[in-house]
Amino acid sequence: MRINFKDIILFENDDFIVINKPPYISSLDERQADNSQSILRLAKEYSDDAQLAHRLDKETSGILAIAKNPAAYRHLSMQFEHRQVAKRYHAVANGIHDLDMISVYLPIAQKRDGTQVVIDRQKGKEAETIFNTIKVYRKHTLIECMPITGRMHQIRIHLACLKAPIVSDPTYGGDTLYLSDLKRGFNLKKNTDELPLMKRVALHAHSLTFNLMDGERITVEAPYPKDFEVLVKQLEKFS
Repeated sequence: MRINFKDIILFENDDFIVINKPPYISSLDERQADNSQSILRLAKEYSDDAQLAHRLDKETSGILAIAKNPAAYRHLSMQFEHRQVAKRYHAVANGIHDLDMISVYLPIAQKRDGTQVVIDRQKGKEAETIFNTIKVYRKHTLIECMPITGRMHQIRIHLACLKAPIVSDPTYGGDTLYLSDLKRGFNLKKNTDELPLMKRVALHAHSLTFNLMDGERITVEAPYPKDFEVLVKQLEKFS
């Protein structure tokens, strides 16, 4: 299904577009798929000089900032480089966790195949994430994640280090969640397989704070996509 780029815009001025990226679409063009949609491709169709100053994993939904001209791209890139951009993600984690400004400072190295990362104190790159509990359910926790650095899979592996792996993230030890896990006396229709409440890693980029070209500091929030919203509502309902 082709995305209408205008429909996912949360904020726009002469220099920047901030969007709510749907899950299952790549930030940049994928090498293997010539005809697949990517956010960069859609953004360039909308605004010729569009450039992404950061990216989200294909499965991850949420906030993404796009520069509309080279000066804006430099301006935002420098803020990322100097860690002046505040990123906040929401994740649903397995287990009950009471986190209050808990910092995980563990270096990350990419595996040779590039699909996974590991904690590597010798060769890893510096990585830090701060975590806060938003809400505790019966067997799960909604967590706010604030990455200080921007390494691949950083939030996912750092939560796994806290023994709080993200729901539907088997790569880092996260269990799949079914309605039957929450609802007592749940009966599945005969000859049907139960589908998980979330088919992707339960991670959403919720807000982004950065400075516009004139120095004004703005925060833009991205509402949950349907699958993440359903997951949270079911946890609320049955917990």
